[in-house]
Amino acid sequence: MLPPRPPAAPRRALRALTALLLLAAALLFAPAATAHAATPPAATDRTAATAATAGASGAGWNDYACKPSAAHPRPVVLVHGTFGNSVDNWLGLAPYLVRRGYCVFSLDYGQLPGVPFFHGLGPVAESAGQLDAYVDRVLGATGAREVDIVGHSQGGMMPRHYLKFLGGAEKVNALVGIAPDNHGTTLHGLTRLLPHFPGAADLISAKTPALADQIAGSPFLQRLNEGGDTVPGVRYTVIATRYDQVVTPYRSSFLDGPNVRNVLLQDLCPLDLSEHLAIGLVDRIAFHEVANALDPARATPTTCASVLG
Repeated sequence: MLPPRPPAAPRRALRALTALLLLAAALLFAPAATAHAATPPAATDRTAATAATAGASGAGWNDYACKPSAAHPRPVVLVHGTFGNSVDNWLGLAPYLVRRGYCVFSLDYGQLPGVPFFHGLGPVAESAGQLDAYVDRVLGATGAREVDIVGHSQGGMMPRHYLKFLGGAEKVNALVGIAPDNHGTTLHGLTRLLPHFPGAADLISAKTPALADQIAGSPFLQRLNEGGDTVPGVRYTVIATRYDQVVTPYRSSFLDGPNVRNVLLQDLCPLDLSEHLAIGLVDRIAFHEVANALDPARATPTTCASVLG
């Protein structure tokens, strides 16, 4: 008789942890890979070229000639998640916001030399420095005084380091996090098993430091959340899903503090089954909530019917 299979959620989490370990191992043997580059690599890979094409092809995204309108005076900076990039992560949301009259920009960050296409892997604090420089570039190009930031997964958490430690609160009006790992993840408790795999934690920390930074209880997250989740002057919105299989428990996405709105997709539409990737890539209910967060004065109720909007 075959032994009983473990429940589906732990199986998915175990596969996720295995994938992370395999990726870290692959990076270990990549000849050019090093997690701590002295300076970020130049934006010469395919994602940067594709992003430029997206802006120049009529999509209006990453168009540095775009000038914010009176209705939408702040450009929107999109911040991808771990393993993401400035194009693939935003093929759904960027055009959605452009059609609504926003100047929309997206950056690549957290690159590892010798690892193309998959970004958001370098130390999170260093990635926040890249965001700092990028926001300055967007403000200079558009003439705006502030930006709004929308980030998925790590991209919703990493900007908080920029806001708290790099002076970003003076340049940012709102931060909207889509399934952000604001208090880290346990991967259904499996990260607690890392000590039982000799060398695994050190491998992840050395070769993909962003993964180590995002584990619940990491030194990075302890410093980030010490003294409170928020900083004055910034509006925060968190959009989470009950079915998140990456940020676990899903409530670790939520923030405490003034000017915070925590949203659970299933409270808006019980039929929404989006998990960690779908909520950022294709979920129109989440997109509608992003639009509401960017322009609360014109917000409209988000329901299951919002997928038609």
